[in-house]
Amino acid sequence: MPVLAIEQIEARKRQEELGQFLTPEPIAKFMASLFGPLPSSVRLLDAGAGDGALTAAFISRICRNNEGIRSIEATLFEIDPHIHEALAQNMRDCGRACAEVDVSFSFEIHTSDFIQEMASRLDDTLFSKRPPQFDAAIVNPPYRKIASDSLERRSLSNVGIETVNLYSGFIALIQRLLVPAGQLVAITPRSFCNGPYFRSFRQDLLDNFQFQQIHLFESRVAAFRKDSVLQENIIFHAIKGRRQPRNLKISCSTGEVGGHIVEQLVPFTEVVHPRDAEKFIHIPSGQSHVAAKQAMDCLSTSLESLGLSVSTGPVVDFRLKEALRMQPETGTVPLLYPCHFKSGAVQWPVLGSRKPNAIVHNDETRQWLVPCGIYLFTKRFTSKEERRRVVASVFNPEALDAKLIGIENHLNYFHNNGRSLERDIAFGLFAFLNSTVVDQYFRRFSGHTQVNATDLRKLPYPDRKSLQAVGTEMKQLDLTQEEIDELWRKHLNAY
Repeated sequence: MPVLAIEQIEARKRQEELGQFLTPEPIAKFMASLFGPLPSSVRLLDAGAGDGALTAAFISRICRNNEGIRSIEATLFEIDPHIHEALAQNMRDCGRACAEVDVSFSFEIHTSDFIQEMASRLDDTLFSKRPPQFDAAIVNPPYRKIASDSLERRSLSNVGIETVNLYSGFIALIQRLLVPAGQLVAITPRSFCNGPYFRSFRQDLLDNFQFQQIHLFESRVAAFRKDSVLQENIIFHAIKGRRQPRNLKISCSTGEVGGHIVEQLVPFTEVVHPRDAEKFIHIPSGQSHVAAKQAMDCLSTSLESLGLSVSTGPVVDFRLKEALRMQPETGTVPLLYPCHFKSGAVQWPVLGSRKPNAIVHNDETRQWLVPCGIYLFTKRFTSKEERRRVVASVFNPEALDAKLIGIENHLNYFHNNGRSLERDIAFGLFAFLNSTVVDQYFRRFSGHTQVNATDLRKLPYPDRKSLQAVGTEMKQLDLTQEEIDELWRKHLNAY
């Protein structure tokens, strides 16, 4: 293998280990443009600095606009030694640019771990060093999950931060390092906007920052095309220590160089609903999202009031590996995976599948099985190619001779206190969850392809009478999108 190819593979592996995705220049320039008025002396933080593109964009803006800033002290954190020289060179270039416009510039590059160093300084003990303070932060933090027993997790917990990803840990620490009215501009995954794992982080963010603007990208891949990043990203500008605004600016672009930016003002109460204990962040990016929100606001029935529940499939296959069977045999019961979805129904078994079709029924597995019956399934993870974020299918066991079934952990399932749904209710829920309105509504607050049971519980639903009416009218599940949407337009004025 050529030396260059080996170096590229090693660089990619190192990048994945660090969760490092360098900011393209056009994105960096846009982020720098979002800052409001700054003090004459600016203490700037760039944590996870990479090659310094964000600080360079910030300096370029200051030098170009003559904003009355006389001095800039830049503090940069970067732990990747392979990029330190490029970072230092970019900072020297920034110094020369500032000198030409009579702005004093100094920089300090830290090669230590940002989370561990800043958490130790914020941990108010006798031997802690005083934490630095900053007027502004511009960041593209690393994106990587952190294990519950990791050093990063323990360091964050010591200062009251509970989160599951490096990027949210970085942002939570930066909030604590900014002075009152300090500004943050960050590009992060959108995944923190919903789901139970980021609830504490959302609360921390909303309690301590006033959002000024949120920017979306229409394309999932455009912002970090070279790195093949499929996580949907957002850019946000926020100011520390102020109440949330009456209206929030939402902007959107393709992410391509020179792409047109569309802006709208949205009431903040539509972005974060005042009575939502989960603090989900809804971000409309177009008229279809606004219309979906209006339609769903007309629904006032909760899943609980319908007497229904949604749960994650209890069978975690790698924990029950010895009990799995590729094909049904004596002493087994059906095991259902996402691969059993087809044309709105669950078809079992799938011969030749790479996934098992059955699980042994014994004393060890019995607690993970559910009574056979009619259930509505949704995939917990959808591919980026699927046209809907929520993909629902009905399981009707008429053709199966089984009293119990296994539901694998990559599925959510709707049930009636752990038992079968009524046929018409299951079909009505199928049409509702597969509707265009639900898809567009869901995209307002979910920027990734994961659909959690918590997200589904939080949705408003049609009342039981409407669900039954739609379900009764449905004679088959293999409907087009137009037919599904027309059913709901017929039975609900909101649609």
